[in-house]
Amino acid sequence: MTSRTPRDSRLRLVRPRPLAAAPRAVTQRRTRRPAPRPPEGTPPPAELARMARARLAGAARVAHWADAALGPGRAGASPDGRGTLSDATAQRAAADLGLTVAQVRADWDTARLAGLVEVHGDSARPGWRLRAWDRDDSAVLRGWVALFDAWSLAYPEPADREHAAVAEVVSAMPQVLSFLQLSAGPVPFEQLLDLLQQRVTELRTERCEVPYGPRPEPVVPPVPESADDTELAPLLDWALDALAYVGALTCADGQATLTPLGSWAVWVKLEQICVAAQSPAGNIEQNAEAMLRGCAQLRPNAARAEYRAWLAARPVGSAVTELLDAARGEDALLRGLAFEALRVVGAPAEPEVRRAAEETTLRPYALLWLAEHDGVDPEDAHDVLTREEATWLWVDTAAAVADHGEAPLLVRHLESAVQATVPALLDEVRAVGHPRTVQVLVALAAAHPDPALAKAVRRAAFQVHTGGR
Repeated sequence: MTSRTPRDSRLRLVRPRPLAAAPRAVTQRRTRRPAPRPPEGTPPPAELARMARARLAGAARVAHWADAALGPGRAGASPDGRGTLSDATAQRAAADLGLTVAQVRADWDTARLAGLVEVHGDSARPGWRLRAWDRDDSAVLRGWVALFDAWSLAYPEPADREHAAVAEVVSAMPQVLSFLQLSAGPVPFEQLLDLLQQRVTELRTERCEVPYGPRPEPVVPPVPESADDTELAPLLDWALDALAYVGALTCADGQATLTPLGSWAVWVKLEQICVAAQSPAGNIEQNAEAMLRGCAQLRPNAARAEYRAWLAARPVGSAVTELLDAARGEDALLRGLAFEALRVVGAPAEPEVRRAAEETTLRPYALLWLAEHDGVDPEDAHDVLTREEATWLWVDTAAAVADHGEAPLLVRHLESAVQATVPALLDEVRAVGHPRTVQVLVALAAAHPDPALAKAVRRAAFQVHTGGR
C-alpha cells in the first residue's frame, strides 16, 4: 500500500456490539419499550409462577417420570396419533408413582397440553418447559397459559350435546372471561348465562350469508334462532367446570370468580389482541419474509412493536420456523431482522435457535441470541464468537449494508471490525469464505474516500475472485 501522504490504516477499535441489523449496527443502540403493567392487585410473576407450579405439579411429576423411566425417543405413547399413554406404560407409571391409572392418564394429558412433554406418534420426549421447570418462571407461566388456552380439551365435553353447540360455547367464552376479568369479583351464573346467550346469538347471526350475484327474486336471509337458556345452561356449567379444572376460576354459591392466574391470563390475551390491532402497514397479514422487509425501514422500537403484533397473531412454533426460514435466505438484512424478531419471541424460540447454531450461515446470529438469552449484556455478547465467526458476521452485515444502506454507512461499518489493521482484516475476510466477500470488498472500495485503502481493498477483492493471494 503506497501513498504520497502517510496514512494510518489501522481501524479504530470499538466495543463489540450486535450487528444483527445494518442500520442499528452502526448508528443505533438497543432500547427497550416498557412492558405494559397488569391490573392493580395482580400478584408478581414469581407468585403467579408458584401458583402455576402447584396446579401443574401432577403433570410435571408424570413428565419427569417419563423422562427418567422411558428416556428420549423410547416407546411410551399409543400409536393413535393423539399422544395417549399405552396401557403398559400407564400401569407402570401408576405403580412407580403410587397413583391410579386414571390419575396418571389425566396428569399425562395435562402435561401434553401444557407442553411439558412432546409426543410424536408412539414416542415422547420432554418439552423445553420441563427442562426449565425449576429455574424459569416464564416457562412455567407459558406452560399454564397453554393449558388455559386448551381448557375445552382438558375436560370432557358433555356427551349428550351436539358438537356444533359445544363449538359455539367455546367460541363465546372469551367474552365471558373478559367480563369476569373486568368485574374483578364474583359474578352470578345467571348473569353469565345471559351474556353467553347474547354472544351465541351474535355468532349465529354472523353465520347468516346472503348469496351474491343476480337473483330473480329477493332472497330473505333466515332469522337466526335465539340461543335457548335450557340449551346453554348445561354447556355453561361444563365450561365453568373445565375452566375451574385448569385453575382459571372458582365456583361457589352460584357465582364464578377468576383466580389470580385466570385474571392475569385473560389480561395477557387482551394485551395480545390490542398489540395485534396496532400493526402498522398491514404487515401482520404477511409471511415472515414480507413482514421483515416491511420492518426494514422502521426504527427499532417501531419494528419491535410490529414483531410483537405479527407474533401475537400466530402459534409461536410456526412463527419461529417461518423466521428461521427467512433467515436462511440470501438477503443478509433479513437474516439480522429475523433474529431481532426472535429476540421478541424469547424463551420459546430457544430449542430451534440452538439447532440453528449448527448451520454456518446462522451460527453467529444464533450464538449471540443464545448469549443474550442467557443473560449476557448485549454489549459483551460478541465475546462468545470465535475470531472466524466474528469476521463472518462482519462480512454478512457489510453485505446487508451494501445492499440496503448508503456508502457512508458501509465506511463506518469498518469501525466494528475486530481486527486492528486493514491488512489483518482483509487477510481474515479472504480466509473466512463468505459467499458475498467479493461484492462486499468491491462496494467498500468504491465507497471509501481513502484512495490507498480503496486500492488495497480492490486488490483483495480481485484475489478472492481469482482464487489467488
